[in-house]
Amino acid sequence: MPRDTSLENTRNIGIMAHIDAGKTTTTERMLFYTGRIHKLGEVHEGAATMDFMVQEQERGITIASAATTCYWKNCRINIIDTPGHVDFTVEVERSLRVLDGAVAVFCAKGGVEPQSETVWHQASKYGVPRIAYVNKMDITGADFFHVVQVMKDRLSANAVPIQLPIGSEADFVGIIDLVKMKAEVYYDDEGKDVREEEIPENMRDMAQEYRDAMVDAVVEAVADVDEELMDKYLDGVILSEEEIMGAIRKGTIRNTLVPVTCGTSYRNKGVQLLLNAVVDYMPSPLDVPPAVATKLDGETPVEIPCSDEAPFAALVFKIVTDPFVGKLAFFRVYSGKLEEGSYAYNASKKCKERIGKLVLIHAASRTEVDAVYAGDIAAIGGLKDTGTGDTLCSQGQPVLLESMEFPDPVIRVAIEPKTKAGQEKMSMALQKLSEEDPTFKSYTDVETGQTIIAGMGELHLEIIVDRLIREFKVECKVGNPQVAYRESITKPVKAEGRFVRQTGGHGQYGHVIVQVEPGEPGSGFVFENKTIGGSVPKEFIQPVKAGIEEASHSGALGGYELVDFKATLLDGSSHEVDSSEMAFKIAGSMAMKEAMEKGGSVVLEPMMKVEV
Repeated sequence: MPRDTSLENTRNIGIMAHIDAGKTTTTERMLFYTGRIHKLGEVHEGAATMDFMVQEQERGITIASAATTCYWKNCRINIIDTPGHVDFTVEVERSLRVLDGAVAVFCAKGGVEPQSETVWHQASKYGVPRIAYVNKMDITGADFFHVVQVMKDRLSANAVPIQLPIGSEADFVGIIDLVKMKAEVYYDDEGKDVREEEIPENMRDMAQEYRDAMVDAVVEAVADVDEELMDKYLDGVILSEEEIMGAIRKGTIRNTLVPVTCGTSYRNKGVQLLLNAVVDYMPSPLDVPPAVATKLDGETPVEIPCSDEAPFAALVFKIVTDPFVGKLAFFRVYSGKLEEGSYAYNASKKCKERIGKLVLIHAASRTEVDAVYAGDIAAIGGLKDTGTGDTLCSQGQPVLLESMEFPDPVIRVAIEPKTKAGQEKMSMALQKLSEEDPTFKSYTDVETGQTIIAGMGELHLEIIVDRLIREFKVECKVGNPQVAYRESITKPVKAEGRFVRQTGGHGQYGHVIVQVEPGEPGSGFVFENKTIGGSVPKEFIQPVKAGIEEASHSGALGGYELVDFKATLLDGSSHEVDSSEMAFKIAGSMAMKEAMEKGGSVVLEPMMKVEV
């Protein structure tokens, strides 16, 4: 099957924003106007196409990023709708890693909210070009110009309005296109009766003022790469529509300006113009700099040209456990093509993978294809060893694409199955879930024996437990993890450890004198050797240290581990025949036990290091 759309006409974009700014509703409208769906579903009714998980429908929020494809003006647009909740920030991170552009949605009333800043910085980290869409222009308190100003102040963005709203709140009736200098006026609530008219009389001066400001900003943003345009502008030549659009596109792709559009997705106003802006100003895979990979040594850089003829290279950015297909790996193809039934090399795990079913994703439904090409976002079923962040490439020319870094979990709860039989089922399910989500970890606490699950927040873990019960049919109970306390000593003490055993033949002899003193909180275990003249032979120093460390795992008060102390080996004696590593290890352990009993042991309160 040949590719259906040229690379120039492909757009890979993400929709990102704070909670409730209207990402999913905007995506829903995009699918409706591009003819991908024929009936609008609302998020608050749990009927949105992109929120297909049960948990998303019940809560009216997006939890997992969902991918889809639609067509507009002969362009194929691959869209990833991402969550806005900070607990699912990993979904935004990994989506931005593989996208060429993003639409940042802002609420016309809330403006730049905390999570808007987070996703904005994530996009800056990967150098992703952005278009801003000021949504909810129909709600009370909507203020387009305030949002643009806050974007400049808080995000240091070169935000340039390319549209102006006609009216706001209940009087929001249309949009002025500053490039065409025409007004789009809406005469119904379905966004179907839209008429292009002249700009209303009372807004002409303002529109002209904003258009001039837009042209100034756009020319400035591309001045260093488009001298011809700069000269025309300085000579006072009026720039044509095409020249302005070309300059906005260049500035957006170079990340020197952010075009700002407006609308209200829920009331179906402004989404078609946003789609136009995506096609006109967002980069195709050919417009962004080629991905840079390294050879397998991890150092020699290799450029990955975006072409179907080049060797195959792709990055797996997400793993999903599907009840019907098993493991689905979402990936972005950077170069070459991949056919069903062929083989790919996993450069991260250094193993060969057979390519099973190749599917294009539309939310919860899948379309099987024979091959995928450079610039595509698709999924593969049945990969055995591949995980998030792995590179798939051709075996002849293996390369490693830059992987992703994920934040460490911040909150933990203990979990246990209700029945003994559920134990194995639960372990399997937790393993599958942690494969899917790199910010979710599960482990067994050695000291308390509890199974602990850790994630990015309470909601994150709540969703995980909900999925365990519904998808994996594991009945489980959740509670606070038990706290494993620690012990420490309060005063310096000297202790002696003497281990002498005389049996028939070769005996055992180990003798040490140790000083143990409390250390600073967080200093851990420090060991120092101060013996003189070889009273303890060199080869027995390490066993003494090991014996002290082993004994410190079980304190004198409650059997908790002893922390933050320094042990100094002062003296000792040895026997040329009977001394052994084993004897000195036991002697070190005996000295430590004595020191803990004499050293005024205390139980330490749990402490946590927090960065604010």
